[in-house]
Amino acid sequence: MLLSPDQVQLRRLIIISILASLAVVLGIVEALIPFTVTIPGAKLGLGNIVVLTALVCFGGRDALLLICIKTLLTSFILGSFSTFLFSVLGALSSFLLMYVMVRFCSKLFSFMMISVAGGIAHNLGQLLAASIVLGTSKIFYYLPFLLLAGVATGLFVGAASNHLIQSLNRLQLFAVRNPQG
Repeated sequence: MLLSPDQVQLRRLIIISILASLAVVLGIVEALIPFTVTIPGAKLGLGNIVVLTALVCFGGRDALLLICIKTLLTSFILGSFSTFLFSVLGALSSFLLMYVMVRFCSKLFSFMMISVAGGIAHNLGQLLAASIVLGTSKIFYYLPFLLLAGVATGLFVGAASNHLIQSLNRLQLFAVRNPQG
């Protein structure tokens, strides 16, 4: 059955809405996990599994919409304005780098590497936000610890995203733009 352009757009919007809901729920679940590490502010980034999947499967525009919805809702539910500021700068930094890597360099980098780069960019964006909020650049002394956390969580998110993308590809619900693995 062929769908009209309006039906295709509606289907796409519904899928993005479902993915945004999933990303928000994963963010809430993640906040409930007692993730005790010696690096304050480090998180697993479970919602980023959905973001990277959307970027690969749907492209930049839809992934950016997903990030905006996820960041707004998660910040309203779990945080404050400073949490929102940290989340926005981290998410946009991560998105921009991952978008460039997926769009222009996807043959050079695996999902794991794209995700690690996104995790590092997210932490850099958050440090920039912290620097702005606190009015000091001394916060960047924290960078080596956040780089390690970004690599570790990026590897996890990349592996999970790769598995999810391969599973979605087998379901044939939509064409995966860049299936790897």
